[in-house]
Amino acid sequence: MRSEKLTRAWFAVTALVATTGLVAQVIATAGAPDGRVANLLCFFTIDSNLLVTITSALVALGLARGRLFTVLWLDALVGIIVTGIVYQVALAGLYELHGLSLFADTMLHKVTPILFVLGWLLAAPRGVLSWRTVWWSLLYPLAWLAFTLPRGAITGFYPYPFVDAGTLGYGPVALNCVFIGLFFTALAAGAFLYDRRLARAEPA
Repeated sequence: MRSEKLTRAWFAVTALVATTGLVAQVIATAGAPDGRVANLLCFFTIDSNLLVTITSALVALGLARGRLFTVLWLDALVGIIVTGIVYQVALAGLYELHGLSLFADTMLHKVTPILFVLGWLLAAPRGVLSWRTVWWSLLYPLAWLAFTLPRGAITGFYPYPFVDAGTLGYGPVALNCVFIGLFFTALAAGAFLYDRRLARAEPA
């Protein structure tokens, strides 16, 4: 049986780690010659780590309840999984990082995803997800695209090469977004089914 104290402690540490990574990234970006802190909100990595911070803190404080929480909880889980996988597959090695930037990159792309996913598997609240939660969770990637692509068209800044419509064109970018959207949906559905299975297996 899972311990409530262990659950709260685990997610308190996760929230602290994610916050540390976010703060380090803001400081590193602000200190860069061409850094713009406002651009950070365009990064799926930053947004997913913010969701991890918020939901982990709510669990740690014993405030993990309500429909909004369950949607944010699932978005945090799937978002941070996508962050870790896409980074390793498509983005790792594109930039040479040092110092604080390397530290922030490690915290946001490696340490936080591992901590949050392990926490969800081993110590998370069970039985809080539903199919409705899965469908509502899809608003997160849609909102990210609705913000990132128009802003990129105006400012010329795109956070990732695979959504750079200025270079690739909107056709390839749309196709990339469809693939990522399907991946997000599959992960959200899989998380719900796994959560339901674990909830049924636990003693009442």
